[in-house]
Amino acid sequence: MRGWSTCLPVLALGALVAAGSVPANAQSSIPSSGVTVKAHTSNDQILNLRQVVFEGGKTLDLSVGIGSGAFRAKGDPADIFYTVSDRGPNFTCGDAGDIIGIKGDTFCAGIKGGRIYAVPEYNPSIYRIQVLDNGTFRVLDAISLKDSKGNPVSGLLNPLTVASTEQPLDATGRKLHQDPSAVDAEGIVRLSDGTFWIGDENGPSMLHAAADGRILTRHVPAGTGQDYAGAGYEIKETLPALLAKRALNRGIESMAISDDEKFLYVIMQNPLANPDNDAYAVAGNTRLFKIERETGKVAGEYLYVMEPMTAYKGEEKKKQSTVRISELMYLAGDALIVLERTEQTTKLFRIDLSAATDLAAAGKWDDAATSPSLEQIDPAKEGLRPVPKTLVLDSADHKELPVKIEGMARFGNGDLMLINDDDFGIDGKRTAVMRVTGVPLGQ
Repeated sequence: MRGWSTCLPVLALGALVAAGSVPANAQSSIPSSGVTVKAHTSNDQILNLRQVVFEGGKTLDLSVGIGSGAFRAKGDPADIFYTVSDRGPNFTCGDAGDIIGIKGDTFCAGIKGGRIYAVPEYNPSIYRIQVLDNGTFRVLDAISLKDSKGNPVSGLLNPLTVASTEQPLDATGRKLHQDPSAVDAEGIVRLSDGTFWIGDENGPSMLHAAADGRILTRHVPAGTGQDYAGAGYEIKETLPALLAKRALNRGIESMAISDDEKFLYVIMQNPLANPDNDAYAVAGNTRLFKIERETGKVAGEYLYVMEPMTAYKGEEKKKQSTVRISELMYLAGDALIVLERTEQTTKLFRIDLSAATDLAAAGKWDDAATSPSLEQIDPAKEGLRPVPKTLVLDSADHKELPVKIEGMARFGNGDLMLINDDDFGIDGKRTAVMRVTGVPLGQ
């Protein structure tokens, strides 16, 4: 959801980011020609949400944003995909002036850490869509996420005490209760048994949901289970405890799965606030995990170095934390595609974990006492090999691509499918599915 406020080995960021002298990290294999883009839009009524009037301010004409993640298994129909919506239309009090025409300190009346939920009853859901040859797509099914009793879950904030959180408000500025069952659904994969695995940006956490959307299990960082007391489904503390140090709203936004369904892959959207937010603000080192699906155990942990802002044309002066990771797509072996982006530009990188150091073997990098932390180091000085990256697509070269692309999959013939998160139409954007040909993704 909107962050309103927000092959050569990669080179280290660390202190170089702060110095503003970080070179671009990845070798490019982008073809000079042959890449084509076709946009697909939809007028399906299910994508219309409703209008919300902010007294003394603007009226928002809201849509349903279904593009926070995308998935198609290799054996699925060639033009049918599963996508997921996040927590619904929301924005911080600090952005209220731009979005609703009412200054945040007026609307939020001095409430610290306020986040406005325009439609607080919105229910995050899974969507099955079909992309048609005529330049449109249609929604075939919508599956609401539910607790174990079948009650729809909200996208409100969890009552977190270990990880950072915010105070939800409604469209009148009234405080809302935090909800231990609520989810901020992002990346998605579907198994051959019909169940889903979904990344959660807020916790951070991973959800295992039944084919009908009932959440079977939520996997959270060790030591945070008490924050979900009262959730209407099972909680398991299987993720590393250190992940609770994720920066606000920068948790797990991506999800991929191996073809044999033995391993899940997730990557933190940004470097952790480890040891603190000052480290997060300038860091480029984030963490990618390979997880045994059946046990939830970490089978591998890898260092992924994000691109410096100097690699994003026209955005060079923005903060390093502007860059984030929104999607993963499995290829073969331990090769994947990573979607790295800002609010304006999307870059796709092919990576191969087999050529990187497995951090899990050392153990110390998941210890909060380790100083300097993984987020602060120069990998080369520590003898670490980050995940090698090869740039295969840059939206700066294809202005027809929308901004804020968050979902990625492949058509049956290997073409690339991209879908944007339209932020529920808060700023007037709408969901578009893009069919991109000629990108050298590999197998």
